[in-house]
Amino acid sequence: MPWTKICNSDIRLLGDAANGVRCATYKDALREAHEFYMDACPDAFIIGQGITEPGGSFGVLDGFVERYGAERILDSPIAENAVTGACIGAACAGKRPILVHMRLDFQLMSMDQIVNHAAKWHYLTNGQVHVPLIIRAIVARGWGSGAQHAQALHGVFLPVPGLRIVLPASPHDVKGLFLQAVNDGNPVLFIEHRWLYNDVGPVPIEPYKVPFGQAVIRRPGTDITIVAVSQMVRESLRAAEALAEEGIDCEVLDPRCAAPLDREAIADSVAKTGRLVVADLGHPHGGLAAEICAVVAETVPQALKAPVRRVTFPDAPIPASPVLEEAYYPDVPHIVAAVRQVMGLGAGR
Repeated sequence: MPWTKICNSDIRLLGDAANGVRCATYKDALREAHEFYMDACPDAFIIGQGITEPGGSFGVLDGFVERYGAERILDSPIAENAVTGACIGAACAGKRPILVHMRLDFQLMSMDQIVNHAAKWHYLTNGQVHVPLIIRAIVARGWGSGAQHAQALHGVFLPVPGLRIVLPASPHDVKGLFLQAVNDGNPVLFIEHRWLYNDVGPVPIEPYKVPFGQAVIRRPGTDITIVAVSQMVRESLRAAEALAEEGIDCEVLDPRCAAPLDREAIADSVAKTGRLVVADLGHPHGGLAAEICAVVAETVPQALKAPVRRVTFPDAPIPASPVLEEAYYPDVPHIVAAVRQVMGLGAGR
């Protein structure tokens, strides 16, 4: 059963529950993971633009200055490349920095530091130096944010060895993957979708880790595989429910990580169903959706009963108009149309 159907209350209202599990929003599960880590690790600190202000980091870090002090919760200048470099240096020296980008788009100003330094120092020092840096970045679609504030750019970093790229889609996973990230010892791009922040699901009270590179089947099925990423997992589960009424049994698989990618789980699912739709928050060419299709082409091409389909952003910059936004962003109808096309029942996007 999708987690969105399991709970309908907020962590602050429910409190503790039997068996050590209760319902929490995505945002509060993420906040709780930060609290566990900051309490347990004196060397951890958080830095980012506006994070000390009310509503900073979209409310995830409200009250953290009062709880941990201004020396550990730092408001940064608008100097992304310099701040990223400072965090890399701090990580190499034994600190445990968490860098927050309020928009994933802003990571582009840090490309040199992320690609040429954070991702390389462990290799360049023959394993003697670790870079335990977490870079949180938020995909914040909507509000007419436009072409420079609402992009999902995880595919840009996908070809870079040495980086972990994590895309949690549920309240359970955002806590468990964050606690895995802070203990990994490698630079991790931790990518959150703002539209998931109010989703509610079961979350253990105690700290736990979700291993990197292990996909999860969100909904088992036999007719077609939908590999969905981040917010598109939620849309794909809704699409699968609608398609079930037409007699189409969809398996929804969530990779949870773009790097490392669970290639085996993807191949196994497609080998079972024989059909594939990929739903990704990115552009179709050269990104994660293309990589997932390549995995299937390399491993189980003989299993395919029909050509694959990708449900992604169109090949155009993101518009600011609310009307154009609705047409631009893929959602349930686009996934349903793609599945029906692969099943031989109609046209896709």
